[in-house]
Amino acid sequence: MNTSNSLPEDVADEYARWFQCLADGTRIRVLNVVANADGPLKVGEIVDAVGKSQSTVSRHLQVLAAERFVFCEPDGVRTLVRINDRCMKELPDAAAAIIAGRAVAE
Repeated sequence: MNTSNSLPEDVADEYARWFQCLADGTRIRVLNVVANADGPLKVGEIVDAVGKSQSTVSRHLQVLAAERFVFCEPDGVRTLVRINDRCMKELPDAAAAIIAGRAVAE
């Protein structure tokens, strides 16, 4: 068994947090809406798009923001949500690294 290409523990732990964050269908739907928007969205727009309550969407946005998939920015009495483009680019690399058994170069 070739272990020279194994993922470093810190990288594996980070990827595990990412995939744990994404292990919810509603969260995936919220992320999909935000990722495919032309710009920042109001939380209410995300609520309308996924058909869930504002409190449910807000809870899922908190989880996504904690792992930096999205950025939530206060704008007066509302919150604007935008995708973290860097994270969306790195996510496929993370999956490839796991499957290929090699760390992706930074």
